[in-house]
Amino acid sequence: MTGDALSQDPAELQRRIDSSKAHPARVYDVFLGGKDHYPADLSAAAAGLAANPRGYLDVRHNRDFLRRAVNTLVTGDGIHQFLDIGTGLPTAENVHQIAQRVAPDSRVVYVDNDPVVLTHARALLTSGPEGRTDYIDADLEDPAVILEQAAKTLDFDQPIALCLVAVLHFVEDEQAYPIVRELVDALPSGSRVVLSHLTEDLNPENVRAVQRTYTERGFTFVLRTRADVERFFTESSLDIVDPGVVPVHHWHPDHAAPVPERPEDSYLERLDPIERVRYEDINDVTDADINVYGAVAAKA
Repeated sequence: MTGDALSQDPAELQRRIDSSKAHPARVYDVFLGGKDHYPADLSAAAAGLAANPRGYLDVRHNRDFLRRAVNTLVTGDGIHQFLDIGTGLPTAENVHQIAQRVAPDSRVVYVDNDPVVLTHARALLTSGPEGRTDYIDADLEDPAVILEQAAKTLDFDQPIALCLVAVLHFVEDEQAYPIVRELVDALPSGSRVVLSHLTEDLNPENVRAVQRTYTERGFTFVLRTRADVERFFTESSLDIVDPGVVPVHHWHPDHAAPVPERPEDSYLERLDPIERVRYEDINDVTDADINVYGAVAAKA
């Protein structure tokens, strides 16, 4: 659903929300310093942080990879259309804000299946006057629905950037690879795919500890190797662009990650570790901190 989704009865939306169980989009929101989550999400995020105290760097650098990728596609490749699946809750730098800052006519379609995201979707639809944004209430596992609805906003005769950022590790192999193939098959020549994915290649002990905390809460949580991630591209005959599939902080770093304003130490000392995450500067990252691959590929 697109426009109609936003007119849903608030009571019906509330019935769809299960606040007793953590949801990936809302756990992600905790790590990004948002406020649109429930105690179950905060508990899941806190458990993940306890398992890997520098784990917030995975989340924040994944988001910064998206910023750099969108900037690169708009400024370097002239891409003005984006299909962002697994959008999550609105943050300070949504895809349309990044793209329209450079190319005001950019069109962006967001897709997510969390009703909490839907309740905040209007914040995602604040497009500049020259561009357009829309929101689809759909599941990644329904690519046909996504493509049908996205075509109402995006021109599938012109290049589109498909963003699958930190979403495929919530889908098992037998579904994940066919889904990506179906989505890519619908894209026109000249399109791009932006993809990031958790892995156990880099720092296995840390990320496996985090994986256990989330699978205990009912999440599907698939860690894939570099070869597994490359397979998403090769099976769709995509050309991976320089520098290839790399840890996200090594993908064309520009050292321009936003630095949060840090409050007084006396205030920070009163916060729980998970509450302090939002104030951490992520520019002190090392290779031992990151467990996420990122890459961009082109469709010939």
